[in-house]
Amino acid sequence: MSSNTVSKSVGLLDLKAQYRQIADEVETAVLEVLRSGYYVLGPNVKAFEEEAAQFLSCRHAISCANGSDALYIALLALDIKPGDEVITTPFTYVATAEAITQIGAKPVFADIDLQTFNIDAESIKKNISDKTKAIIVVHLYGQSCNMQSIMSIAQEHNLKVIEDTAQAFGTKYQNQSAGCIADIGTYSFYPTKNLSCAGDGGMLSTNCDQLNERLRKIRAHGSAKRYYHDELGVNSRLDEIQAAILRIKLKYIQTWNEQRAQNAKFYDEAFANFANPNFEIISPSCIEGSTHIYHQYSIRIKSKTAKSDREMRDEIKTKLQEQGIASEIYYPLSLHQQEIYKNLGYQKADLINSLTATETVLCLPIYPELTQEELSLVVETLQTLQLS
Repeated sequence: MSSNTVSKSVGLLDLKAQYRQIADEVETAVLEVLRSGYYVLGPNVKAFEEEAAQFLSCRHAISCANGSDALYIALLALDIKPGDEVITTPFTYVATAEAITQIGAKPVFADIDLQTFNIDAESIKKNISDKTKAIIVVHLYGQSCNMQSIMSIAQEHNLKVIEDTAQAFGTKYQNQSAGCIADIGTYSFYPTKNLSCAGDGGMLSTNCDQLNERLRKIRAHGSAKRYYHDELGVNSRLDEIQAAILRIKLKYIQTWNEQRAQNAKFYDEAFANFANPNFEIISPSCIEGSTHIYHQYSIRIKSKTAKSDREMRDEIKTKLQEQGIASEIYYPLSLHQQEIYKNLGYQKADLINSLTATETVLCLPIYPELTQEELSLVVETLQTLQLS
């Protein structure tokens, strides 16, 4: 196939395909909101919070404007102050560490487990100091961290724990919903997330009544009663249109998550017998006790040639694109390599597993609406790639 001639293509995500399934419901709901005159923190927001809490089996769900705000609000509610240290993963989107920096605390990076891409409990232990006040774990790509070990460490050292659940809405760990195990869970409903709205949206969850009250105050300028402000807060409110859309999608999220898992099973079986003379594919794995909703299906590429793993991975991505198959590198740099965190003094290879992940990970299409033909095309294209 010529690099300029693509007969078939598979995108990384197809939001139009998802929308076609629910278009009538969404358009009806949005029009009802527009006609209602309630646009911010109205009846749809209240109903969505109640329905989300019920779905997750947690006491409280508190909506906000986006997932980044959710992280910042959580840190404020847990009284994290300038000079405190917060341990987190370096292999994630920058928002997780960014919230720590924005509040004036110092992010301390613990390495990941290369099999799951999630933060490693033993590395957390090694990074605890007398300044450590909290841990932010990220349930990356759609499966839970080892929360039993992490919560045990936190309890031993009197640390607060925040679960960044932006990529794992609906994931279970030992029959508990991810995001509802630690002190606070945070969520993003950005359009690419497995549960998404038509713009920005976010949420926090907690089983603590006192934290629930404080989180609600902080998201609305520190106010529990209009024009009375008890503490410094932020302006981070979910609008009614987004809440109405999320209420509809919440009805389908379990089915969509199961479809993602079925697509992942197809890949797993195909890659178990994968053969290409130039590279090996390492499929993602799932820890015992956790489900996996496959927000991303993240393979690792291992070169069989003189090329480095990174060179091979990057060439594969380019060749796939030439043949109409989308893929993405989540993430090309570990956070300790990013310009904004070079001042922390980490050496390039201090977090070796995270560094290895940046050099080898490639995410393939996994969205629920993929057909068997499209999944087969992804696998067949990988098997027959002609590399330089």
